[in-house]
Amino acid sequence: MSLFKLAPMLMAAACAAAPAAELPAPLPENLRVPEGQPFLLRAAARGTQIYTCKPKASDPAAFEWVLKAPDAKLFDRSGAKIGRHYGGPTWESEDGSRVVGEVVQRAQATGAIPWLLLRVKSSEGAGALASAKYIHRIDTVGGVAPDTGCDATHAGADLRVIYSANYDFYGAR
Repeated sequence: MSLFKLAPMLMAAACAAAPAAELPAPLPENLRVPEGQPFLLRAAARGTQIYTCKPKASDPAAFEWVLKAPDAKLFDRSGAKIGRHYGGPTWESEDGSRVVGEVVQRAQATGAIPWLLLRVKSSEGAGALASAKYIHRIDTVGGVAPDTGCDATHAGADLRVIYSANYDFYGAR
């Protein structure tokens, strides 16, 4: 079965996952948030990582899947939708607050996209995300681009790979 036909089935399985608990997970040392940044909020993400098939920078005759953007819905611990996550990377709350982050550190995750520590580089609004200064992406499942299916025939094609993760927000209260 091709990756393009398998994706809808995998998306259904990821969306059936239960929301995560409202507690920060044990983290690798390089992902520690600086002192004085209390835990604010956990958002469970379910969606896709969108990849585009492009020529490799080091070898234009070879092709690879390159991350284009995430596309996920965010849920609270009861399973209620509280926002969305998309390119930037951006997290937007239903209350209109929004933050854009930049990766500070990574930690590899077996069979899934890496765990991340991100710093908020811009924010808007006065809601739930307004005081966030740091974000963790942890507890990742899936989202890894395949090693196959990207070649000259598929150049420019997008592929959605299902994933789930928890996003923990930290900052002044």
